Amino acid sequence: MIDTVTGAQAFAVQVKGLLDLEGRYQPKLTGLRLIETAQDNGLRMTSRLRELEVKDLLYRCRFFGFSSETFSLAVSLLDRFLSVMKIQPKHLPCVGLCCFYIAVKSSEDEKNVPLASDLIRISQNRFTVSDMMRMEKIIMEKLYWKVKAPTALHFLRLFHSHIQEQLDVESREILSIERLEAQLKACHCSFIFSKLKVGSKPRLVHLVLQIIMLSLLTFLVFEDIYFLFLDGDLLCIRELVRKCLVEYANTKCSRPNSQRLRWIISGRTASQLKHSYYKITHLPTIPESAC
Repeated sequence: MIDTVTGAQAFAVQVKGLLDLEGRYQPKLTGLRLIETAQDNGLRMTSRLRELEVKDLLYRCRFFGFSSETFSLAVSLLDRFLSVMKIQPKHLPCVGLCCFYIAVKSSEDEKNVPLASDLIRISQNRFTVSDMMRMEKIIMEKLYWKVKAPTALHFLRLFHSHIQEQLDVESREILSIERLEAQLKACHCSFIFSKLKVGSKPRLVHLVLQIIMLSLLTFLVFEDIYFLFLDGDLLCIRELVRKCLVEYANTKCSRPNSQRLRWIISGRTASQLKHSYYKITHLPTIPESAC
């Protein structure tokens, strides 16, 4: 009994620590609302363009075999930057690639970090390494050099670890971390979850709670913590999550890396890439965008 109480207390402390940090790394709602209401005329950032860029971030992570941490951090950096800077759509490929590069350097082993020139060639963009370095500096300055933000993935893994011991074998299989992470990635690709906010409370924890609860269809595993987040708006959030996950209710959620991206590149570019880049089996060419 003492061990149970101690474990619950330790978990509550960890959750509170993440919640306290999360409030410091929220995208600006005013900026996100401007994106949401912008007309898709090629002159302003829109929610559709943001969603397409996040999907490109996901494809890049799969292409290089990078971790879920890298993807979640890249999305966090992108949303935070877009919420404080009015950028033109033509600059979005450079912004997205820079957010990806920053996340890679922060989350991956140094030996696995690709060269900026390789990233530009593989992504088939027309800006230069110098352009990318200048954009990276702008992003870092606008985010006050705060990179390592708490992400929904941190909450997801914390909750998953906490409740695993409370589940039977069948429920553990349903609540596999691979499946949950794939579902979270699907939600990241939807702009609506970037501006999600429940009153004045942090948003990431609510998104994660709903993903897990929709998988188990039970509140029992959250008896010790759910009262901390109880809010009438959670029913609305659950419906948003449910609709998003319906589109991904197939084997891709269980095997998120089963389909990896492969850019079509020239022989010259291919000869300069590391051997580890050639484990991808299929990929359509992404369109070029000029800065």
